[in-house]
Amino acid sequence: MPNKDAVKKLREVLVLRRDALQRALAGDLSLLREVRNSGSGDLLDAAVDTAQSEVNSQLAEVESRELSLIDSALERMEQGVYGACEECGKAIPLTRLRAVPYATECIACRRKSEQGTSAAPAWNRLFADAPAETLDR
Repeated sequence: MPNKDAVKKLREVLVLRRDALQRALAGDLSLLREVRNSGSGDLLDAAVDTAQSEVNSQLAEVESRELSLIDSALERMEQGVYGACEECGKAIPLTRLRAVPYATECIACRRKSEQGTSAAPAWNRLFADAPAETLDR
């Protein structure tokens, strides 16, 4: 597990990122309210407003997820379990925590979990069974 100085620095990074995300999320939600409350002039304006709302909504969702991860990391720091892999219990390397301060798994466990959810094997089977097509007629 990282030493106290490293945890303190990572906590500062997480708090700064959390504050920035909270401001960004507030701005995104404000823009969503603005677009919903504005009366669109014509069909083109309505289409642009709809597209902008979709982008802002997706951005807000991503920011909310990251905020949740940050809050969980800060909670683990308070509990004294920050930096331990939730899968194998080993210490997460400090270099990984510096890159992804809210990481909950070591690299080895993360790779294993990603392999288990990969869609690549299904796609590979799909294309392996498909007859080969060529442009020759």
